[in-house]
Amino acid sequence: MTKQTRVDGPAGVTAAPRQRVASAAPYLLALSLVARFAVTYLAPNGTNFIDLHVYVDGAATMRDGGLYDFVYHPVIPPLPLQFTYPPFAGVVFYPLHFLPFPVVALGWQLGTVAALYGAAVLVLRLLGRPDARLAMAWTALAIWFEPVRHLFELGQIGALLMVAVLYAVVSTRWWVSGVLVGLATGMKLTPAVAGAYFVGARRWGVVLVSAVVFGATVAASIALGGAQARFYFTDLLGNADRVGVVDTPMNQSLRGVVGYVAGHDVGYGAPLLAAVTLAAVLSLAAWWRVGADDALGRIVVVMVFGLLISPISWTHHWVWMLPLAMWLVLGPPRPGGRVVGWAWVALGYLGSPWLVTFAGDTGRMAGRPWYADLFGSLYVLAALATLAYLAMVSRRSD
Repeated sequence: MTKQTRVDGPAGVTAAPRQRVASAAPYLLALSLVARFAVTYLAPNGTNFIDLHVYVDGAATMRDGGLYDFVYHPVIPPLPLQFTYPPFAGVVFYPLHFLPFPVVALGWQLGTVAALYGAAVLVLRLLGRPDARLAMAWTALAIWFEPVRHLFELGQIGALLMVAVLYAVVSTRWWVSGVLVGLATGMKLTPAVAGAYFVGARRWGVVLVSAVVFGATVAASIALGGAQARFYFTDLLGNADRVGVVDTPMNQSLRGVVGYVAGHDVGYGAPLLAAVTLAAVLSLAAWWRVGADDALGRIVVVMVFGLLISPISWTHHWVWMLPLAMWLVLGPPRPGGRVVGWAWVALGYLGSPWLVTFAGDTGRMAGRPWYADLFGSLYVLAALATLAYLAMVSRRSD
């Protein structure tokens, strides 16, 4: 029997399996994409693009001042949906309504695939091991994570925003990074948390430019959108109830999970403040333990913290599972790191909040068993456990 030769490096795997994965990666990605598009176009209700409809159809009303009065009524799920993004997003999406929607939908899916692959490429670049085939393999894997499945089904923008933030971290041009973060924040406010990474890294040029660019998006949207833009920033900003039901497992934020377990939205009361304080302490400790030389680890910590403290973090926001899992599996070795990373992959495939939600009335089963509460909170609980793990475990020096 021949002995397999081990290779040094973050992956810590034998050479032969790595070579087999590398050679098969393009075929794995092609197979994954064929399956994904088959679900989209062949399965009954495989994809409804409800959020993309809101982007496109809602933005089309901006010219007449009706952006935040617009309501989309999909058949599945049977609920009214409104445009909830900043008005700058409406400005950017506005030209899309001139195209046939099937063309927009196909382009959006292809853009999402490109963003996932781009994110994998950037993660590997941050790890100092650029490898196109390895990026293909992880993209093929990530397409079936529950947050990514949800991205495709809804026609969401999360993968595009993620790759913009990662490129901002990779780029050494302060103005490029600042423009990307500023524009991403102008489109959807949640990427603003990435600013904490650049503050911690003392990249002050990026912080300044991103603030200026975001301010420019606000000014441009007010100039073009008038009263509807002013209405967003004076009346709608911070109104989580308008975005959707807060206390549901599909909202994998601290506020969502605490509300789900309590049976009602707890708002910003003592239970939520205690949970946010715990998350902040764990995140700061994890940030310090990861170290300044690990840019990928630190941006992952920041973005996970942002997911936890946001009032609304729908499961598709957790597309950051991809860089998180890749960093833990392939990054600087630490005791148990690969186990934690692969556990995130398994969790992404399980999609427990989705399972619990559709087991009952949006997850609110009367007299539900304890394991329903546990399963309905797994992304948040796993994130807190991972931050605690990172805060306590140092990476190995070998």
